[in-house]
Amino acid sequence: MSVNVEDVAEAAAFYTDVLGFSLRGDRPDFGFDGAWLDVGCQQLHLIKGNVPPANGQHYAIQVDDIEVTIKELRSRGIEVSDAVAVNRNFQAFLSDPSGNGIELHQVGS
Repeated sequence: MSVNVEDVAEAAAFYTDVLGFSLRGDRPDFGFDGAWLDVGCQQLHLIKGNVPPANGQHYAIQVDDIEVTIKELRSRGIEVSDAVAVNRNFQAFLSDPSGNGIELHQVGS
């Protein structure tokens, strides 16, 4: 998945320092600023560009314990919604520094 960000360095720091993603070192020079990150067995590609207006678009990150994750993020000054039950699952939302929507998703039992 790729998302446009206003400032690649700021976004990369948020995703690595706050959300625990890993910065990859194998991104070729495409002639524009960007970064590749690993999260679990998935990748997130950050691309320097205009960020589209927020119209509900987001992507989800699965977490083991949504309440612990929310508490940890809030302790770091990150604004996160309260968790909401959706069927047997739970979700909460936050935004990266460029305003891209991120869903935290806990699979229920």
